[in-house]
Amino acid sequence: MNEDDWPFETTFYGEDERFDEAAPAFHFAPAEPPSPDQIGAALHDTFGFSGFRGVQRQVVDRVLHGQSTLAVMPTGAGKSLTYQLPAVLLSGTCVVVSPLIALMHDQLRSATANGIRAATLTSADSDRSATIERFRAGALDLLYIAPERASQPYFRELLSQARIALFAIDEAHCVSEWGHDFRPDYRLLRPLLDAFPQVPRLALTATADHHTRADILTQLGIAADGLIVAGFDRPNIRYAIRPRENALRQIKAVIEENPGPGIVYAPTRTKVEQLAQSLGQATGRRVLPYHAGLDPEVRARNQAAFVASEDMVMVATVAFGMGIDKPDVRFVAHAGIPKSIEAYYQETGRAGRDGDPAVAVMLWGADDFARARQRLSEIEPQRQQSERQRLDALAALVETAQCRRAVLLRHFGEEPPQTCGNCDNCLEPVGVMDVTQLAQKLLSAVYRTGQSYGLGHVEKVLSGIADDRVLQRGHDRLSVFGILADDEKPVLKAVARALQARGSLTPTEHGGLALGGDARAILKSEASVMIVVPPKRERKRRSARDDSANPVNDPLFDALRDLRRELAQEAGVPPYVIFHDSTLREMAAEHPATLADLGRIGGVGTRKLDAYGDAFLNVIRRF
Repeated sequence: MNEDDWPFETTFYGEDERFDEAAPAFHFAPAEPPSPDQIGAALHDTFGFSGFRGVQRQVVDRVLHGQSTLAVMPTGAGKSLTYQLPAVLLSGTCVVVSPLIALMHDQLRSATANGIRAATLTSADSDRSATIERFRAGALDLLYIAPERASQPYFRELLSQARIALFAIDEAHCVSEWGHDFRPDYRLLRPLLDAFPQVPRLALTATADHHTRADILTQLGIAADGLIVAGFDRPNIRYAIRPRENALRQIKAVIEENPGPGIVYAPTRTKVEQLAQSLGQATGRRVLPYHAGLDPEVRARNQAAFVASEDMVMVATVAFGMGIDKPDVRFVAHAGIPKSIEAYYQETGRAGRDGDPAVAVMLWGADDFARARQRLSEIEPQRQQSERQRLDALAALVETAQCRRAVLLRHFGEEPPQTCGNCDNCLEPVGVMDVTQLAQKLLSAVYRTGQSYGLGHVEKVLSGIADDRVLQRGHDRLSVFGILADDEKPVLKAVARALQARGSLTPTEHGGLALGGDARAILKSEASVMIVVPPKRERKRRSARDDSANPVNDPLFDALRDLRRELAQEAGVPPYVIFHDSTLREMAAEHPATLADLGRIGGVGTRKLDAYGDAFLNVIRRF
């Protein structure tokens, strides 16, 4: 960015000048913190909530007392409230550093709907001069900005011309090289924060293991005692992980079982285009693509359509999602493996942010892990070991016969119960088979055929099938020719898949298989190989529809949703910005008769009561 991009006169500091030598014009001097009554009133009047959830109160209390904090909270736990509520209560502006313009604009809509004075400073904004004047005049509670701008000296000068109440750093795992979504620009924020030492810092993330948390604290200058970690569990999400047999057929089933909005993640742009077209034809639902190769206008239009919809499906690369603050996503399906458990947790966490039942389905194949292990050699040497560990952890999650949720939560340092009752392995317990001997046969055949042939050829050798290729290469004379027992043939592919997932078998440059990882230990009987055996009976699939919190065939609830849709269209905002489904459910159940009664419904704050109260009461009175 250069000076021409910045719409106000300022002095630009050179790279070697230390901005913090000049004291800012405004100092943060915390006044007496608001009383519990004042906090409770603001919580209800602005957000429509009668109380805090989880660790929200702890985080808000620290902020209101001027203490810097790193809050690790799961998606859907209400992270934004921990800075939006203080922004309403404190004197001055809360500056929010956020990684994506789409995310900022989404949060801006929700904040404005609650009566919060908020604005963004991004390249997509046409009224930046007006925003800057509002900021200087103290007329903003929230100012959202990207890290690329926030780290510039001229932005620091702008901040010195107003009163700053709080720095909130969203998606704070981006600051850490240990984080799964490292963004170098986040590493440049420290000078900005240090230039305003009296202003507290609030870092927020949903995905940070022990290494990442420690690095975030160091990089952002937050004391270790400022760490608050909420539980990582998302009990409303049902996890299911299945071998990929026919991605189109399997994802079509997921879409048909879950009538609400959904996201399908595909590994490549080409696959996104293909799946979007095929799924739209196969399901009759509106299905649109999203990836970085699309024209920006098309991308923005598709994203806006998804955010505003109540039943659309978006097929996308992982570039899509972080910028979406959509609470009513009912399912997330992966057509291939994510980068890591951290990425999986974050991506699946985009489902069910409203707390209602949601589904997360991952389809995986041995080739996914083969490609991922090949890519390890392309990253910086100092990160290869940590990335290999991430991939191994993901393979363990995929291959486990135990509770998926327990494996997931243990990865983040928690000690969960052994079963959750809401994942595929708990709902339909699987068996475990010791296939070490068969794995040894397969590895031996790969080795003796020269570590250059694919599974199909190796399988023929093991099965004793002497086709032309086997005979030409003399593989019918090997000691491994025909050693496969009849009862081993049906599980050979599953064993090969498991060995590739754990890295014992690796792909060669020309599509063959070679020994890798712990293959030698397996051959020497120093390591065992276990595979999951699915139930013999047909899996009884449960859908979000089965567990849906919304009433079915309730004319009042349906009428309230219709009204919400009309109001959203008139206001040009997504329906959930008006009210969440949970708020409409409570209205349908309680039948409030007056504005005062309606104001006691969860999610109905003063601003929304004034704007929409009469319209919703009129619908309720008709029933």
